[in-house]
Amino acid sequence: MKFVLIFGPQAVGKMTVGQELAKITGLKLFHNHMATDLVSHFFDYGTKEGKRLVNLFRQEIFEEVSASHLYGLIFTYVWAFDCQEDWDYVKQVTELFESKGGMVYYVELEAVLEERLQRNKGSNRLEHKPSKRDLTWSEQDLLTSVENYRLNSVDGEIQFPNYIKIESTNLSAEDVAKMVQEKFRL
Repeated sequence: MKFVLIFGPQAVGKMTVGQELAKITGLKLFHNHMATDLVSHFFDYGTKEGKRLVNLFRQEIFEEVSASHLYGLIFTYVWAFDCQEDWDYVKQVTELFESKGGMVYYVELEAVLEERLQRNKGSNRLEHKPSKRDLTWSEQDLLTSVENYRLNSVDGEIQFPNYIKIESTNLSAEDVAKMVQEKFRL
């Protein structure tokens, strides 16, 4: 079992890279909005109920996949490096997959803000993430998170053995996916 965690700030290309990586590896993609957008029909993610349901869906999927005979899973996540609960969450998911004999791979994406603001309006993003279709809200949320959180690591902060950081501003999702596939031999 292989578990690929693709993380980085909003609109950096996590889902799109995950889609391309899934195409060339046979890994299944579980992008974060698959859970958050489902729950949003009932509760805002920011509510106690919304967070509980999103975490429940994620956990149940992780439990089933980690115990299955699937080749592996790609999961996308916005990791706030200045929030201990995000570090704890990554550790918890890592331990789940490793406890079942899985290998965990960490892919960090970064891109300049101007590029992320353009990607925020991209048709693939809007097709697969209904909550992002309100572009005024989505752009403001992106800009607010830049002010309030550190969404990329600093040099040397990530100590995992199976880790790669890719500056993707001028790279296509296909090129990034190939880099990940080659780096980890997926």
